[in-house]
Amino acid sequence: MTSKIRIAVLAGGWSGEREVSLKSGKAVYDALNRDRYRVTLYDPRDDLEGLVAKRAQIDLAFILLHGRFGEDGRIQGMLDVLRIPFVGSGVLASALALNKRVAKDVFRGAGLRVADEMILVRGGPFSADDVMERLGLPVVIKPVSEGSSLGITIAHDQEAIEEGIDKAFRYDREVMVEAYVGGTEITCSILGTQVLEALPLIEIVPTDAYAFFDYKAKYTPGATREVCPAPIAPRLAEQAAEIAKRAHRALGCSVWSRSDLIIRDESLYLLETNTIPGMTETSLFPQAARAAGMSLSDLLDRMISLSLEACA
Repeated sequence: MTSKIRIAVLAGGWSGEREVSLKSGKAVYDALNRDRYRVTLYDPRDDLEGLVAKRAQIDLAFILLHGRFGEDGRIQGMLDVLRIPFVGSGVLASALALNKRVAKDVFRGAGLRVADEMILVRGGPFSADDVMERLGLPVVIKPVSEGSSLGITIAHDQEAIEEGIDKAFRYDREVMVEAYVGGTEITCSILGTQVLEALPLIEIVPTDAYAFFDYKAKYTPGATREVCPAPIAPRLAEQAAEIAKRAHRALGCSVWSRSDLIIRDESLYLLETNTIPGMTETSLFPQAARAAGMSLSDLLDRMISLSLEACA
């Protein structure tokens, strides 16, 4: 009888996305096939010593730590030092993707279309008038290194710009102010290592209660209408899938990623790429997998198989 693969699910952590991470971890923990895997759930914030002590008893870590200390390469580096293989992107790709300023530089270098932006540094000078002159209105204000739309504002006037910048600086020392690109928001999930597969696209339609796909809209059941497959022209769907694959490769991602895009006037703008997408009951990656005919358990089997092949 083949021995079971020993999986450590890492969830919780230290970031502002801790509660969502715990939900992602619980969903994955529950869905993993116990006929194939022996599964242990760790919260590194509270049981880092236990994880280190049991490292020889872990065949593969499944990282579901969203945001800082989980999605930024730090936990990946620690697992590398401990010689624990893990699902997903390594240190460099993780760090590149979570830093929106650096990620956009990478995307531009790969020939991908992104919105214009300004970068502000805490303590440095900035002018709302300068923002409006350079980027127009409205603008999107966001911390450079946060996920799940934490600290984001869409500002339509000078007062909102100043308030939004102040809000974003509570999350990060660097803030990105970006030209707003209105249009149809879609997301594309990618699976694979050498050969990449794009899962069915999802259109994201927040209800009237939400100005955009913010933290509450992402994680409140019923707050957003998510249409899968997205009702867009086949040509645009093919382009979106190709852009998501190019973003995945440009950052050096592995096994899985999810890229968010805007369609405006038949043009596609890349917003960002997530290296550890949510896996909760309302999350987009599992929805796309279901549309492709995979249950959550099937999806996890596929991701674990890809990860073990990559580190063999």
